[in-house]
Amino acid sequence: MPNIASAKKRLRQSLVRRARNRSTKSLLRSQIRKVREAVAAGNVADAETALRSCARFLDRAAAHRVVHKNSASRLKSRLSARIKALKQKAA
Repeated sequence: MPNIASAKKRLRQSLVRRARNRSTKSLLRSQIRKVREAVAAGNVADAETALRSCARFLDRAAAHRVVHKNSASRLKSRLSARIKALKQKAA
């Protein structure tokens, strides 16, 4: 446990930020899962809707440095590639 006042404050701040980051990451994983489930079910319309929502959350998380911007970009690219493949398979 910290003894110095500034260290105590840093501990409080880090605990709050950790909780916020964990919540955001959990929400992100849920959004990504929704896209993957829609693709697995073969539902193009639901997958595209879920991807738009997921991309928004990814961009927001990257802007707040919860995830790296390249990781967010890579995830968006891979999810959109799955949807594109699903569309071509359906057509």
